[in-house]
Amino acid sequence: MIAPADITGLILSGGRGSRMGGVDKGLQPYRGTALALHALLRLGPQVGELIINANRNLSAYESMGAAVWPDSLPDFAGPLAGFMAGLEHCETPYLAVVPCDSPLFPLDLVARLAAALEADEGAEMAMVVTPDAETGRPQPQPVFCLLKTELLESLVRFTHGGEAKIGKWTAQHRCARVLFDDAGAFANANTLDELQRLGAQS
Repeated sequence: MIAPADITGLILSGGRGSRMGGVDKGLQPYRGTALALHALLRLGPQVGELIINANRNLSAYESMGAAVWPDSLPDFAGPLAGFMAGLEHCETPYLAVVPCDSPLFPLDLVARLAAALEADEGAEMAMVVTPDAETGRPQPQPVFCLLKTELLESLVRFTHGGEAKIGKWTAQHRCARVLFDDAGAFANANTLDELQRLGAQS
């Protein structure tokens, strides 16, 4: 079994927050706690180490008690830039990734991803899929994943080639897909109204 001690958890909090009016999304309150800190507390028991990827207000993130690393790519290059920052500074064989703006992700997320990755002998990553609300077909949720840290070299090549689309990069690698029936557990807050609605959920 992949032990939690062999996994570093990465909180993605490096975006522009454009749809929230440019605010630093990870510092917005969710039930009285900053989104990034809420994610940190939720992910912490599932992994051995924790990293936050942030590009602004670094001291505020550092006060949360985890190592903070900005993108090594310029201009808020998207989630893959956060992946790369995490992989560059990960000292364990595996990296579990979650975004800061999905506060309801499951408490057994990493364990289920790890079991799937271990069960699929050739897989290099495991990814969440959830049923589409209209069709019921599995929809990938690539920012919820578990990666082998040896994928750093592949990601560096991909991004240095001018690419940025996360689905295009993950498609290059064998991926164990893990179906989570409750799509609502992965709901994210792109706007302040969405964040307020998530906070009101039980």
